[in-house]
Amino acid sequence: MFKFIRRAISLILAIVIIIPTYALFVTWNSAKNPTFRSSAEVIVVPGAAQLNGAPGEVLLARLVEAKRIKDKGYAPLIITVGAGAPGDRTTEAATGKYWLTHHGISKSRVISIPVGRDTLSQTKAYVDVMRTRKIYNVIIATDPYHCQRAITMAKDLGAVATCSPVQTGPNTLDKSRMRYLVREAGAYLAYISLGRRGVHISDHLTNSGLVRYVHELVK
Repeated sequence: MFKFIRRAISLILAIVIIIPTYALFVTWNSAKNPTFRSSAEVIVVPGAAQLNGAPGEVLLARLVEAKRIKDKGYAPLIITVGAGAPGDRTTEAATGKYWLTHHGISKSRVISIPVGRDTLSQTKAYVDVMRTRKIYNVIIATDPYHCQRAITMAKDLGAVATCSPVQTGPNTLDKSRMRYLVREAGAYLAYISLGRRGVHISDHLTNSGLVRYVHELVK
């Protein structure tokens, strides 16, 4: 009996340590060692905050990165995705398209999908559009610590996904704080443990909420 209890306690402790550590490592590793195809079919810009049609710092950095790799010829098409918050006059997707088409990208090369206020719903929306166009290879232009979760969701939905982390803005690898890494690792863990089973946990959880979720999950 004591041997069984000791083994059970050892297993619980291992889970408490190993699962969060794994999530932190893969999230950090994707940010630190990004890889993406030299030729894809589309670049996706996940939505982030905008103000009356002007991209916020996070969204702007993603748009700049998408334009940079588009100009280098990594993909011929850009998709901007993201709905608006209640009361917004426009959407994250429309704001992204407006910025791109006013910074040298042809309107015919940008698709705007005004759907989703979290990563999973946005991913479902753009993968559906890709599927109807019979394209599958995507580069996601997003924050370094967001890469692992964004790639995982896209791959789960049938896309061939890689990530090009932003090089400007507040969420570059150099500027990101540990709390962002912990938040994204928590969101990634929530997705692979529950999201894949149909339990949708929104990105809009606060940092503390995600940390509490991780603690509850491994209890």
